[in-house]
This record gives sequence, C-alpha cells and structure tokens, in this order.
Amino acid sequence: MSNIPDETFRDTIGTIDEEGLRRFIFPKRPSGKFYEYRKWISYFLLIVLIANPFVKINGNQFMLFNVLERRFNILSFPFWPQDFYLFVLFMIVGVVFVILFTVIFGRIFCGWICPQTIFLEMVFRRIEFWIEGDRGAQIRLSKQDWNAEKIRKKGFKWFIFLIISFLIANVFLAYLISSDELFKMIEDGPGNHGSTLISLSIFTGVFYFIFAWFREQVCIIACPYGRLQGVLLDNKSINVAYDFVRGEKELGRAKFNKNEDRATTGKGDCIDCKLCVHVCPTGIDIRNGTQLECINCTACIDECDSMMESVGLPKGLIRYASEDEIEKNSKFRFTTRMKGYTSVLFILIAVLIGLLFIRTDVEATILRLPGQLFQHKGDNISNIYTFKIINKTNTDFNDIHFKLVGINGTLKVVGEQDLKVPRQGMNEGTLFIEISHFLLESDKTKIKIDVYDGNKKIESSTTNFLSPRSFD
Repeated sequence: MSNIPDETFRDTIGTIDEEGLRRFIFPKRPSGKFYEYRKWISYFLLIVLIANPFVKINGNQFMLFNVLERRFNILSFPFWPQDFYLFVLFMIVGVVFVILFTVIFGRIFCGWICPQTIFLEMVFRRIEFWIEGDRGAQIRLSKQDWNAEKIRKKGFKWFIFLIISFLIANVFLAYLISSDELFKMIEDGPGNHGSTLISLSIFTGVFYFIFAWFREQVCIIACPYGRLQGVLLDNKSINVAYDFVRGEKELGRAKFNKNEDRATTGKGDCIDCKLCVHVCPTGIDIRNGTQLECINCTACIDECDSMMESVGLPKGLIRYASEDEIEKNSKFRFTTRMKGYTSVLFILIAVLIGLLFIRTDVEATILRLPGQLFQHKGDNISNIYTFKIINKTNTDFNDIHFKLVGINGTLKVVGEQDLKVPRQGMNEGTLFIEISHFLLESDKTKIKIDVYDGNKKIESSTTNFLSPRSFD
C-alpha cells in the first residue's frame, strides 16, 4: 500500500479547510518572465474592456449588450431581434474557439484573458500588495488583533476596492444601456434615475463581493469552464505541468544540499521549497498534477525557474507541456480531435462571414393583412398589407415611399403622408395596392416592392397579390 500515491488532495479544494470553512489564500507576490508578459497583455485587455462601450464606429457603439431592448452591437455591427441568429452564431463561434483553445492549450484562457483573473490579479491583488505587503506581511496582518494599523490598512484597502468596484459597475452598465444613456443619466443626476441608481448599487455590491471576498472561488466554484476540463483535456493537451519524471526521479524530492550531486544520488530536481505552492493564487500544489483549480497563470513556472537558477539546476521543472511529453518524451501532435474542432470552427466562421456580407442595414417586411381577402374596385383588385421598416443605420430616413416593380398599379399608404424612420429605429403601418385584373395572370401573383428614401433605393420586398380565379 505504501507505493500507492497520495490522492487525498483530490477530496478537497485548497480554499476549504478540514472543518469545511473558508481558508483565505495569501499568495506570494509573483515575478518573472511570464508574469511580465501577463502584465502587458492584461493592461492591453483592460484598456480594451474599459474602452469598448465608449468607442463608436460609424455612430455605433463598439460593444453593446442591451438585453432589455434586445439590441446588441458586436464589433460595431448592430444586431436587432431579427438578427438574433447572427448573434447566436457569434456566441457559438466564441464557445468553439474557447473549446479548441482548451483542447490544445488547457485552461490558458482563464489565466491570461479572463476578465475575472485580470481584474483580480492585476488590479485588486496589486493594490493589496501595495497596502498590506507580500504574503508574510498579509498573513501576520490577518492574524493580529484589530489595532490601529490593521484598521488603517484594511479600511484603506476596502475603500479603494469599493471605488474601483463602482467604476467597474459603471463600465458594465455602459455595456448594458449604452454609454450615451449612461452619460445622459450622469448629467440628469441620480435623483431622476432611481431605478438605474439601484442597479448601479447592486452591480457595485456584486463586484465588491467578488473581488474583496469571493475572489478565486469564482474560478473554482462558480465558473463552469473549469469543469469542462475533465472532458476537454487529454494526455496531449499542453498545460502548466510539473515534470514529475525529472522532479521525483528514483528517490523523490528532497531539500537542496549544495555539496551533493543530485544526478548521481537519485534524488529528484524538486528541492521541496514549496514556493510554487505559496505563489499559487488558487492555493494548489502543481506537483500533484492537473487539477480543477489550476488556471494556468504561470506564476509557479516563474517561481520555480527562479529557484532552479539560484541552485544551479536546469529551468523548466514546471513548464508548459503535455503529460505525454513529460512521461513519454513525445512531441506535440495535432490530433484528430483537434483537427475536428478546427474544421468546425472554420466552417462556422465562414458561415458567419457569409451571413454578415448578405445582411442589410435596412430591413423591410411587407405582408398581406391576415384574414383579409381581396376587394373589387371596378376593373381593379385591391389588397391590404402591413409593412415594417427597420433602420439599423445611424441616418434618419425622412422621405420613405414605395414603388411597384414590374407591374402597373397604385400603392397608397394609410395615414401619415411624410413617412419617416429614425436612425436605429423602425416604423410600421398599412398600405393598399390596386392592380387591374387584366394584368393578373393567376389568383396569386408575386409582386416586388422597392422602398425608397427620397431618390435612394434602400430595400426591396416581395409579397403575394391575391385575386379571383377567373373574371367572367
């Protein structure tokens, strides 16, 4: 039984103690090559994330997710309820891309791109390091009584966290209601927008709760992406991995002794310094293998490389590698499963691009009024229709009119004569079409109607014109 590896770590998570209570993580301040790369990528993504709702192209907000009004902008392309299939396709492409990335590179999305990780590690934890100090200082501060120093540091930290949470909530609100509406509400004052103020307060509270207390629990407990690893990862997926072959060797890990040659003693290159554990933001021991909690943040790689360099051993004991590469020394190979996901992704992208090209900025729908038959008006036959014109552009249409194409007849709009469709808006109404029965060849004739704004044709629509079967 002594040869059976200890797997008890899989029965619990690093943020829960033996009594089932929350165990707060105090990670060591990370540093190293990968951390520097992550910082610059994170700062760039933070700028993009914050700027997205405030950047406009052709008058359209770059990113907008107005669920209540069912209006969405993606990369400045506006999507109305009629375009919902395109929005869904966008989401499917994103999901397949993340799945493909996970199959090949593991949970790298979580450590390098996920907004939760970027805000927590590159904003809130850096503020925490600045105010409370590194791991040791934070642990001592947490254990000491509530004296003046602790109240000052904790209070100052929580106050800054609250301010940043409030700013994040405003950006989040700009994604939901548009930046124009947000600025308008700020100008009008909170008293005139009570419901929005309540929403803003709720968002602020949620973000504060997540980044001040819940933290890495989002990645471990709340986020479903971590659970997907179990079905997406295999021995060929590249992960942040501990080289157990080199680290353990015949005698296992042991403390460093500068007077011995570990290559001849049979001891592994791991000197059991536990720095990879102390720097981990989710509190795991990467040496136990791939785990649900690992977000591939590479902090353990930097720490281990630094330690290996200081003791004169080769770097790369913890590195990006697949299990097959470590155990069998096999090189990376693009597997059949990876090729399948890639093919599906390219097909979806091709379909999405094709649909975007044929998508129009104006959508006109003209349909016969349900339940209404044709009417005789002398030698003419009259049908009644409903129309709906959706203007997806940022230009007002002030002179909308219709023209029959390919057949002589008269078309009359019921009600307003100066038909207008505001930008990012729509208009609907009723119209009559009269056509001489001598021009109709069957009881159901397909007719085409062009829609104009002034002299500019903006859309076409086809519909059916009903008439008697015979004229005796």
